[in-house]
Amino acid sequence: MKEFEVYSSLRVPKNSKIIIRLDGRSFHKLANDLKLVKPYDDNFYNVISEVCRDLFEEFSAQFVYSFSDEISLLLDNVPFDGRVEKIDSVIASFAASSFVMHYDVEFKKPPAFDSRIIPVTEGNILDYFRWRQDESWRNCVNSHGIAYLKSKYSNSQANDKIKGMNLSDIHEFLFANGINLNDVDTYKKRGIAVYRKNKKVTGFNKKENKNQVSYRSYIYTDWELPIFSEKFFKDIGVIK
Repeated sequence: MKEFEVYSSLRVPKNSKIIIRLDGRSFHKLANDLKLVKPYDDNFYNVISEVCRDLFEEFSAQFVYSFSDEISLLLDNVPFDGRVEKIDSVIASFAASSFVMHYDVEFKKPPAFDSRIIPVTEGNILDYFRWRQDESWRNCVNSHGIAYLKSKYSNSQANDKIKGMNLSDIHEFLFANGINLNDVDTYKKRGIAVYRKNKKVTGFNKKENKNQVSYRSYIYTDWELPIFSEKFFKDIGVIK
């Protein structure tokens, strides 16, 4: 019966880089069930940051980036011998399990993530993450806009009002009502990331009878991301 399995032989090319993008399934409903604070719930983002860290460690990622309920993992060592069905299913299920493990509540319905694979070269890694960070900014503007409108109008009225507004309209509208998006937390505008950093360690070399400086890498969760640039990704060793 093995031959009846759909896409069982579909594989990512060897020695390639891939991005796995995860999206929370029906997280709007989940947000209501969990009574999350709008437009941003600190506890939710703390949990998402832990999920990112778990994914980073489990799948030896180079870089993990997240905003809202979306997570992108950059992998240069493709797991499961490149089997697409296994990569998608295992990583999505691992993310959902991690989310439940770190969220200390009883869920009305099990949370789930979908997963897709995006093959990339070193030349378009920056383009991809700039694209997703731009989406993080759009999400920030829209989330603050709809949250403010719903504080003043019914849900249907608020939704109708925001439909005719572009990003700059919403930004100006919020500013006129005392909300300056430049002042909100950086992670709400630019997302969060997990990657490796080096720290300086000074130890005593007994053989040479002197202090010696070395560097050790550690996993770092960055809540104060800059706007993504080639320099940023070179500095953290993701691109050359």
